[in-house]
Amino acid sequence: LCLVLYRDNTIKYTQLYRLTDGEWYDEIKEDLTNLLSMGVQIESITCDGHKALLKAIRNACKHVIIQRCLVHIQRMCRIWLTMRPKSQAATDLKVIVNKLHTIRTYEQRDYWLVSLVNWYTVYEGFIKEKSYSQAGNYWYKHKMLRRSFTVIRRALPDMFHYLDNNKIPKSTKGIESFFGHLKSHL
Repeated sequence: LCLVLYRDNTIKYTQLYRLTDGEWYDEIKEDLTNLLSMGVQIESITCDGHKALLKAIRNACKHVIIQRCLVHIQRMCRIWLTMRPKSQAATDLKVIVNKLHTIRTYEQRDYWLVSLVNWYTVYEGFIKEKSYSQAGNYWYKHKMLRRSFTVIRRALPDMFHYLDNNKIPKSTKGIESFFGHLKSHL
């Protein structure tokens, strides 16, 4: 069971919702198209970065700003990097990831980006290390570390729009807390 909810963050009003069995491109695109046809002006969408959702937004609302939820990025990286990372690279990336939600100014963003670029410069070879089978197949040795960095790298273009407009929420915490009472009942 999946509840897809479209909520106005400024007036705290649910514009539309859909009960479904997943986050499907066709349904999300249809919902966004319906909202636009009803005259709802969508300035930005803060979301978790699900591929179907991003694709639907880009196709249905070409000029809408997409803000990636910083809490989701942090949460996924923390899960993949674990509580006690085994490598120095993972430990250092976790420190950088933990600072993400504290960014409130362009200067803080720039320092954070510099620390991320410096981390990549130091550990680029490490995250590209591969293991090979006798058949010649390979896999990355540090898969979860690589996955964490890749999530950040792909989200970067959409991570800091909230600095340009204070009406854009940097996370989906508002909508998550809206469902707090439902989660406890479930």
